[in-house]
Amino acid sequence: MQIPNLRQKKSLANENSIFSITASTKANMHFTKLVPSVFYTDIADGLQLFVDCLQFTIAHKDFTASQPYCVLQKGNISLMLFQDAQLANEHNPELRLVTDNIEEVYTQVAASHPHLLHPNLNKVTLRPWGAKEFAIADKQLGIRFQQW
Repeated sequence: MQIPNLRQKKSLANENSIFSITASTKANMHFTKLVPSVFYTDIADGLQLFVDCLQFTIAHKDFTASQPYCVLQKGNISLMLFQDAQLANEHNPELRLVTDNIEEVYTQVAASHPHLLHPNLNKVTLRPWGAKEFAIADKQLGIRFQQW
């Protein structure tokens, strides 16, 4: 499959485009979750962030495997943590968590784990695009909290 050059000015929505899919030829796809994988040099760092700070629970774990991992959940949100130094060095994701109560989330995070507050967005701030945001970061990733 040839990937089109997305920087070209011509329209990609033509009959030869891989993006040209009609409902009559393809069934509608339905997804229920997106579960990201986050890689840590030491999985304990991820557990401190997600379990201790953000109150996720461990739904499944195998810390004795050759590549220790766990599945974390909070409400309808799930993610997987893996201990893999090589992949941790290659991947530094940023996640966004949307909430209806950003002030409460900020108060709890700032009280329990103030060292995780990101220096560039360490207070709830109204952004030009209309979202209230603050951010935290550990050794591996950043999380931006948003309320629209």
